[in-house]
Amino acid sequence: MPATLHDMNLATQWHSAVSKHDFPLLHSSALGRNLHYLDNAATSHKPKAVIDTINTAYSELYSPIHRGLYPLAEAATEAYEQARLSLQAFIGASAADELIFTRSATESINLVAQGWARDRLQAGDQVWVSRMEHHANYLPWQRICQEKGAELKIIELTADGQLDLARAEDLYGPRSRLIALCQISNVLGNENPIQQVCANAQAQGIPVLVDAAQSVSHLPLNVVELGCDFLAFSAHKMYGPNGIGLLYARAERLQEMQPLLVGGGMVDEVGEGIAASSWIDGPGRFEAGSQNMPGALGFAAAADFIESLGRERIHQHLQQLTRHARTLLGQIPGIRLLTYDSVPLSSIVSFTLDGVHPHDLAQVAGERQVAIRAGHHCAQPLLRSLDLDATARASFAVYNDRSDVEALAEAIDYARRLFG
Repeated sequence: MPATLHDMNLATQWHSAVSKHDFPLLHSSALGRNLHYLDNAATSHKPKAVIDTINTAYSELYSPIHRGLYPLAEAATEAYEQARLSLQAFIGASAADELIFTRSATESINLVAQGWARDRLQAGDQVWVSRMEHHANYLPWQRICQEKGAELKIIELTADGQLDLARAEDLYGPRSRLIALCQISNVLGNENPIQQVCANAQAQGIPVLVDAAQSVSHLPLNVVELGCDFLAFSAHKMYGPNGIGLLYARAERLQEMQPLLVGGGMVDEVGEGIAASSWIDGPGRFEAGSQNMPGALGFAAAADFIESLGRERIHQHLQQLTRHARTLLGQIPGIRLLTYDSVPLSSIVSFTLDGVHPHDLAQVAGERQVAIRAGHHCAQPLLRSLDLDATARASFAVYNDRSDVEALAEAIDYARRLFG
């Protein structure tokens, strides 16, 4: 399908704002300079602004936080808490104290499972997830349900890829204790009706956890308007550093939670022997040990980078690339696109090719400087329901353009011809 004049004008405007030149690895490194990087659902590259912020944290501010009484330590602490404030604004939380720094979205979800759900689940209770969840939003609930004798219930999908809420008859029932859903599937790219689910659940007093790992970088997000109780995401999928994530917990839920980790920094008073110890107030009681101050600053810088471009503009750009990819890949004989016209476009296109294993597709594409992902994408329950062991997946970011999509289509068609 040819690009419209409107699309071309939007593309020109977009790339006057951001390009691969803003990302050092994609611009100057030997391995990245000529790379069509399309594995952004796994991790994204970092703009110079984020890298510079992390460098500044180490070279000018690095010191223990919440401990030292000297000026450097106080400056480090102030910068760390300012990062929390920036991320509060980024997700529209009511207070910075509702944000907990973790190591990843995975740790954030485990913190809710072990620190909140564990004391509330009983035999016969229900925790609901969807068929399309990443293992990080499936396994913690599977384990806690096994431990407590609760049921792990699955919201299945309709034939056109939507959550089949009509068939999940007990979703808002009296035994439902938590609903945990991704906002966007990391395989299908589906955007789920999270606000609708939250509103219905809230009316019945059922908490909702949202896995926003695939959405926070480009969907407008306000946790108050969304109505969720918990929300988890990580920095490295939104142009920030590895090794740091965030958990939003509504104030009432935060008060109900117990720490997952105990140790230095989060304790108020340590009891003698087996006497009870007490924890400090606020998010600090969930942040045991030495905190990742440079990571927090890089996290906030990534949020600032996204805000400078505008999430609505980013989302529009990614939709254009996704639409272009669907069109070009759809013209290749033998391809099966795991996409649905009934759900909004996102930034992810998964596919298979008749007679070629997804791992072979990814290897051939990689040899042609096109980086895509192949495998089950940590979503085995979903792929099992689709009668698949693996797919290939392309996923887009702000630094991608139409040439990346065209290189992808050429690489896949080359693999088709190579394998006959």
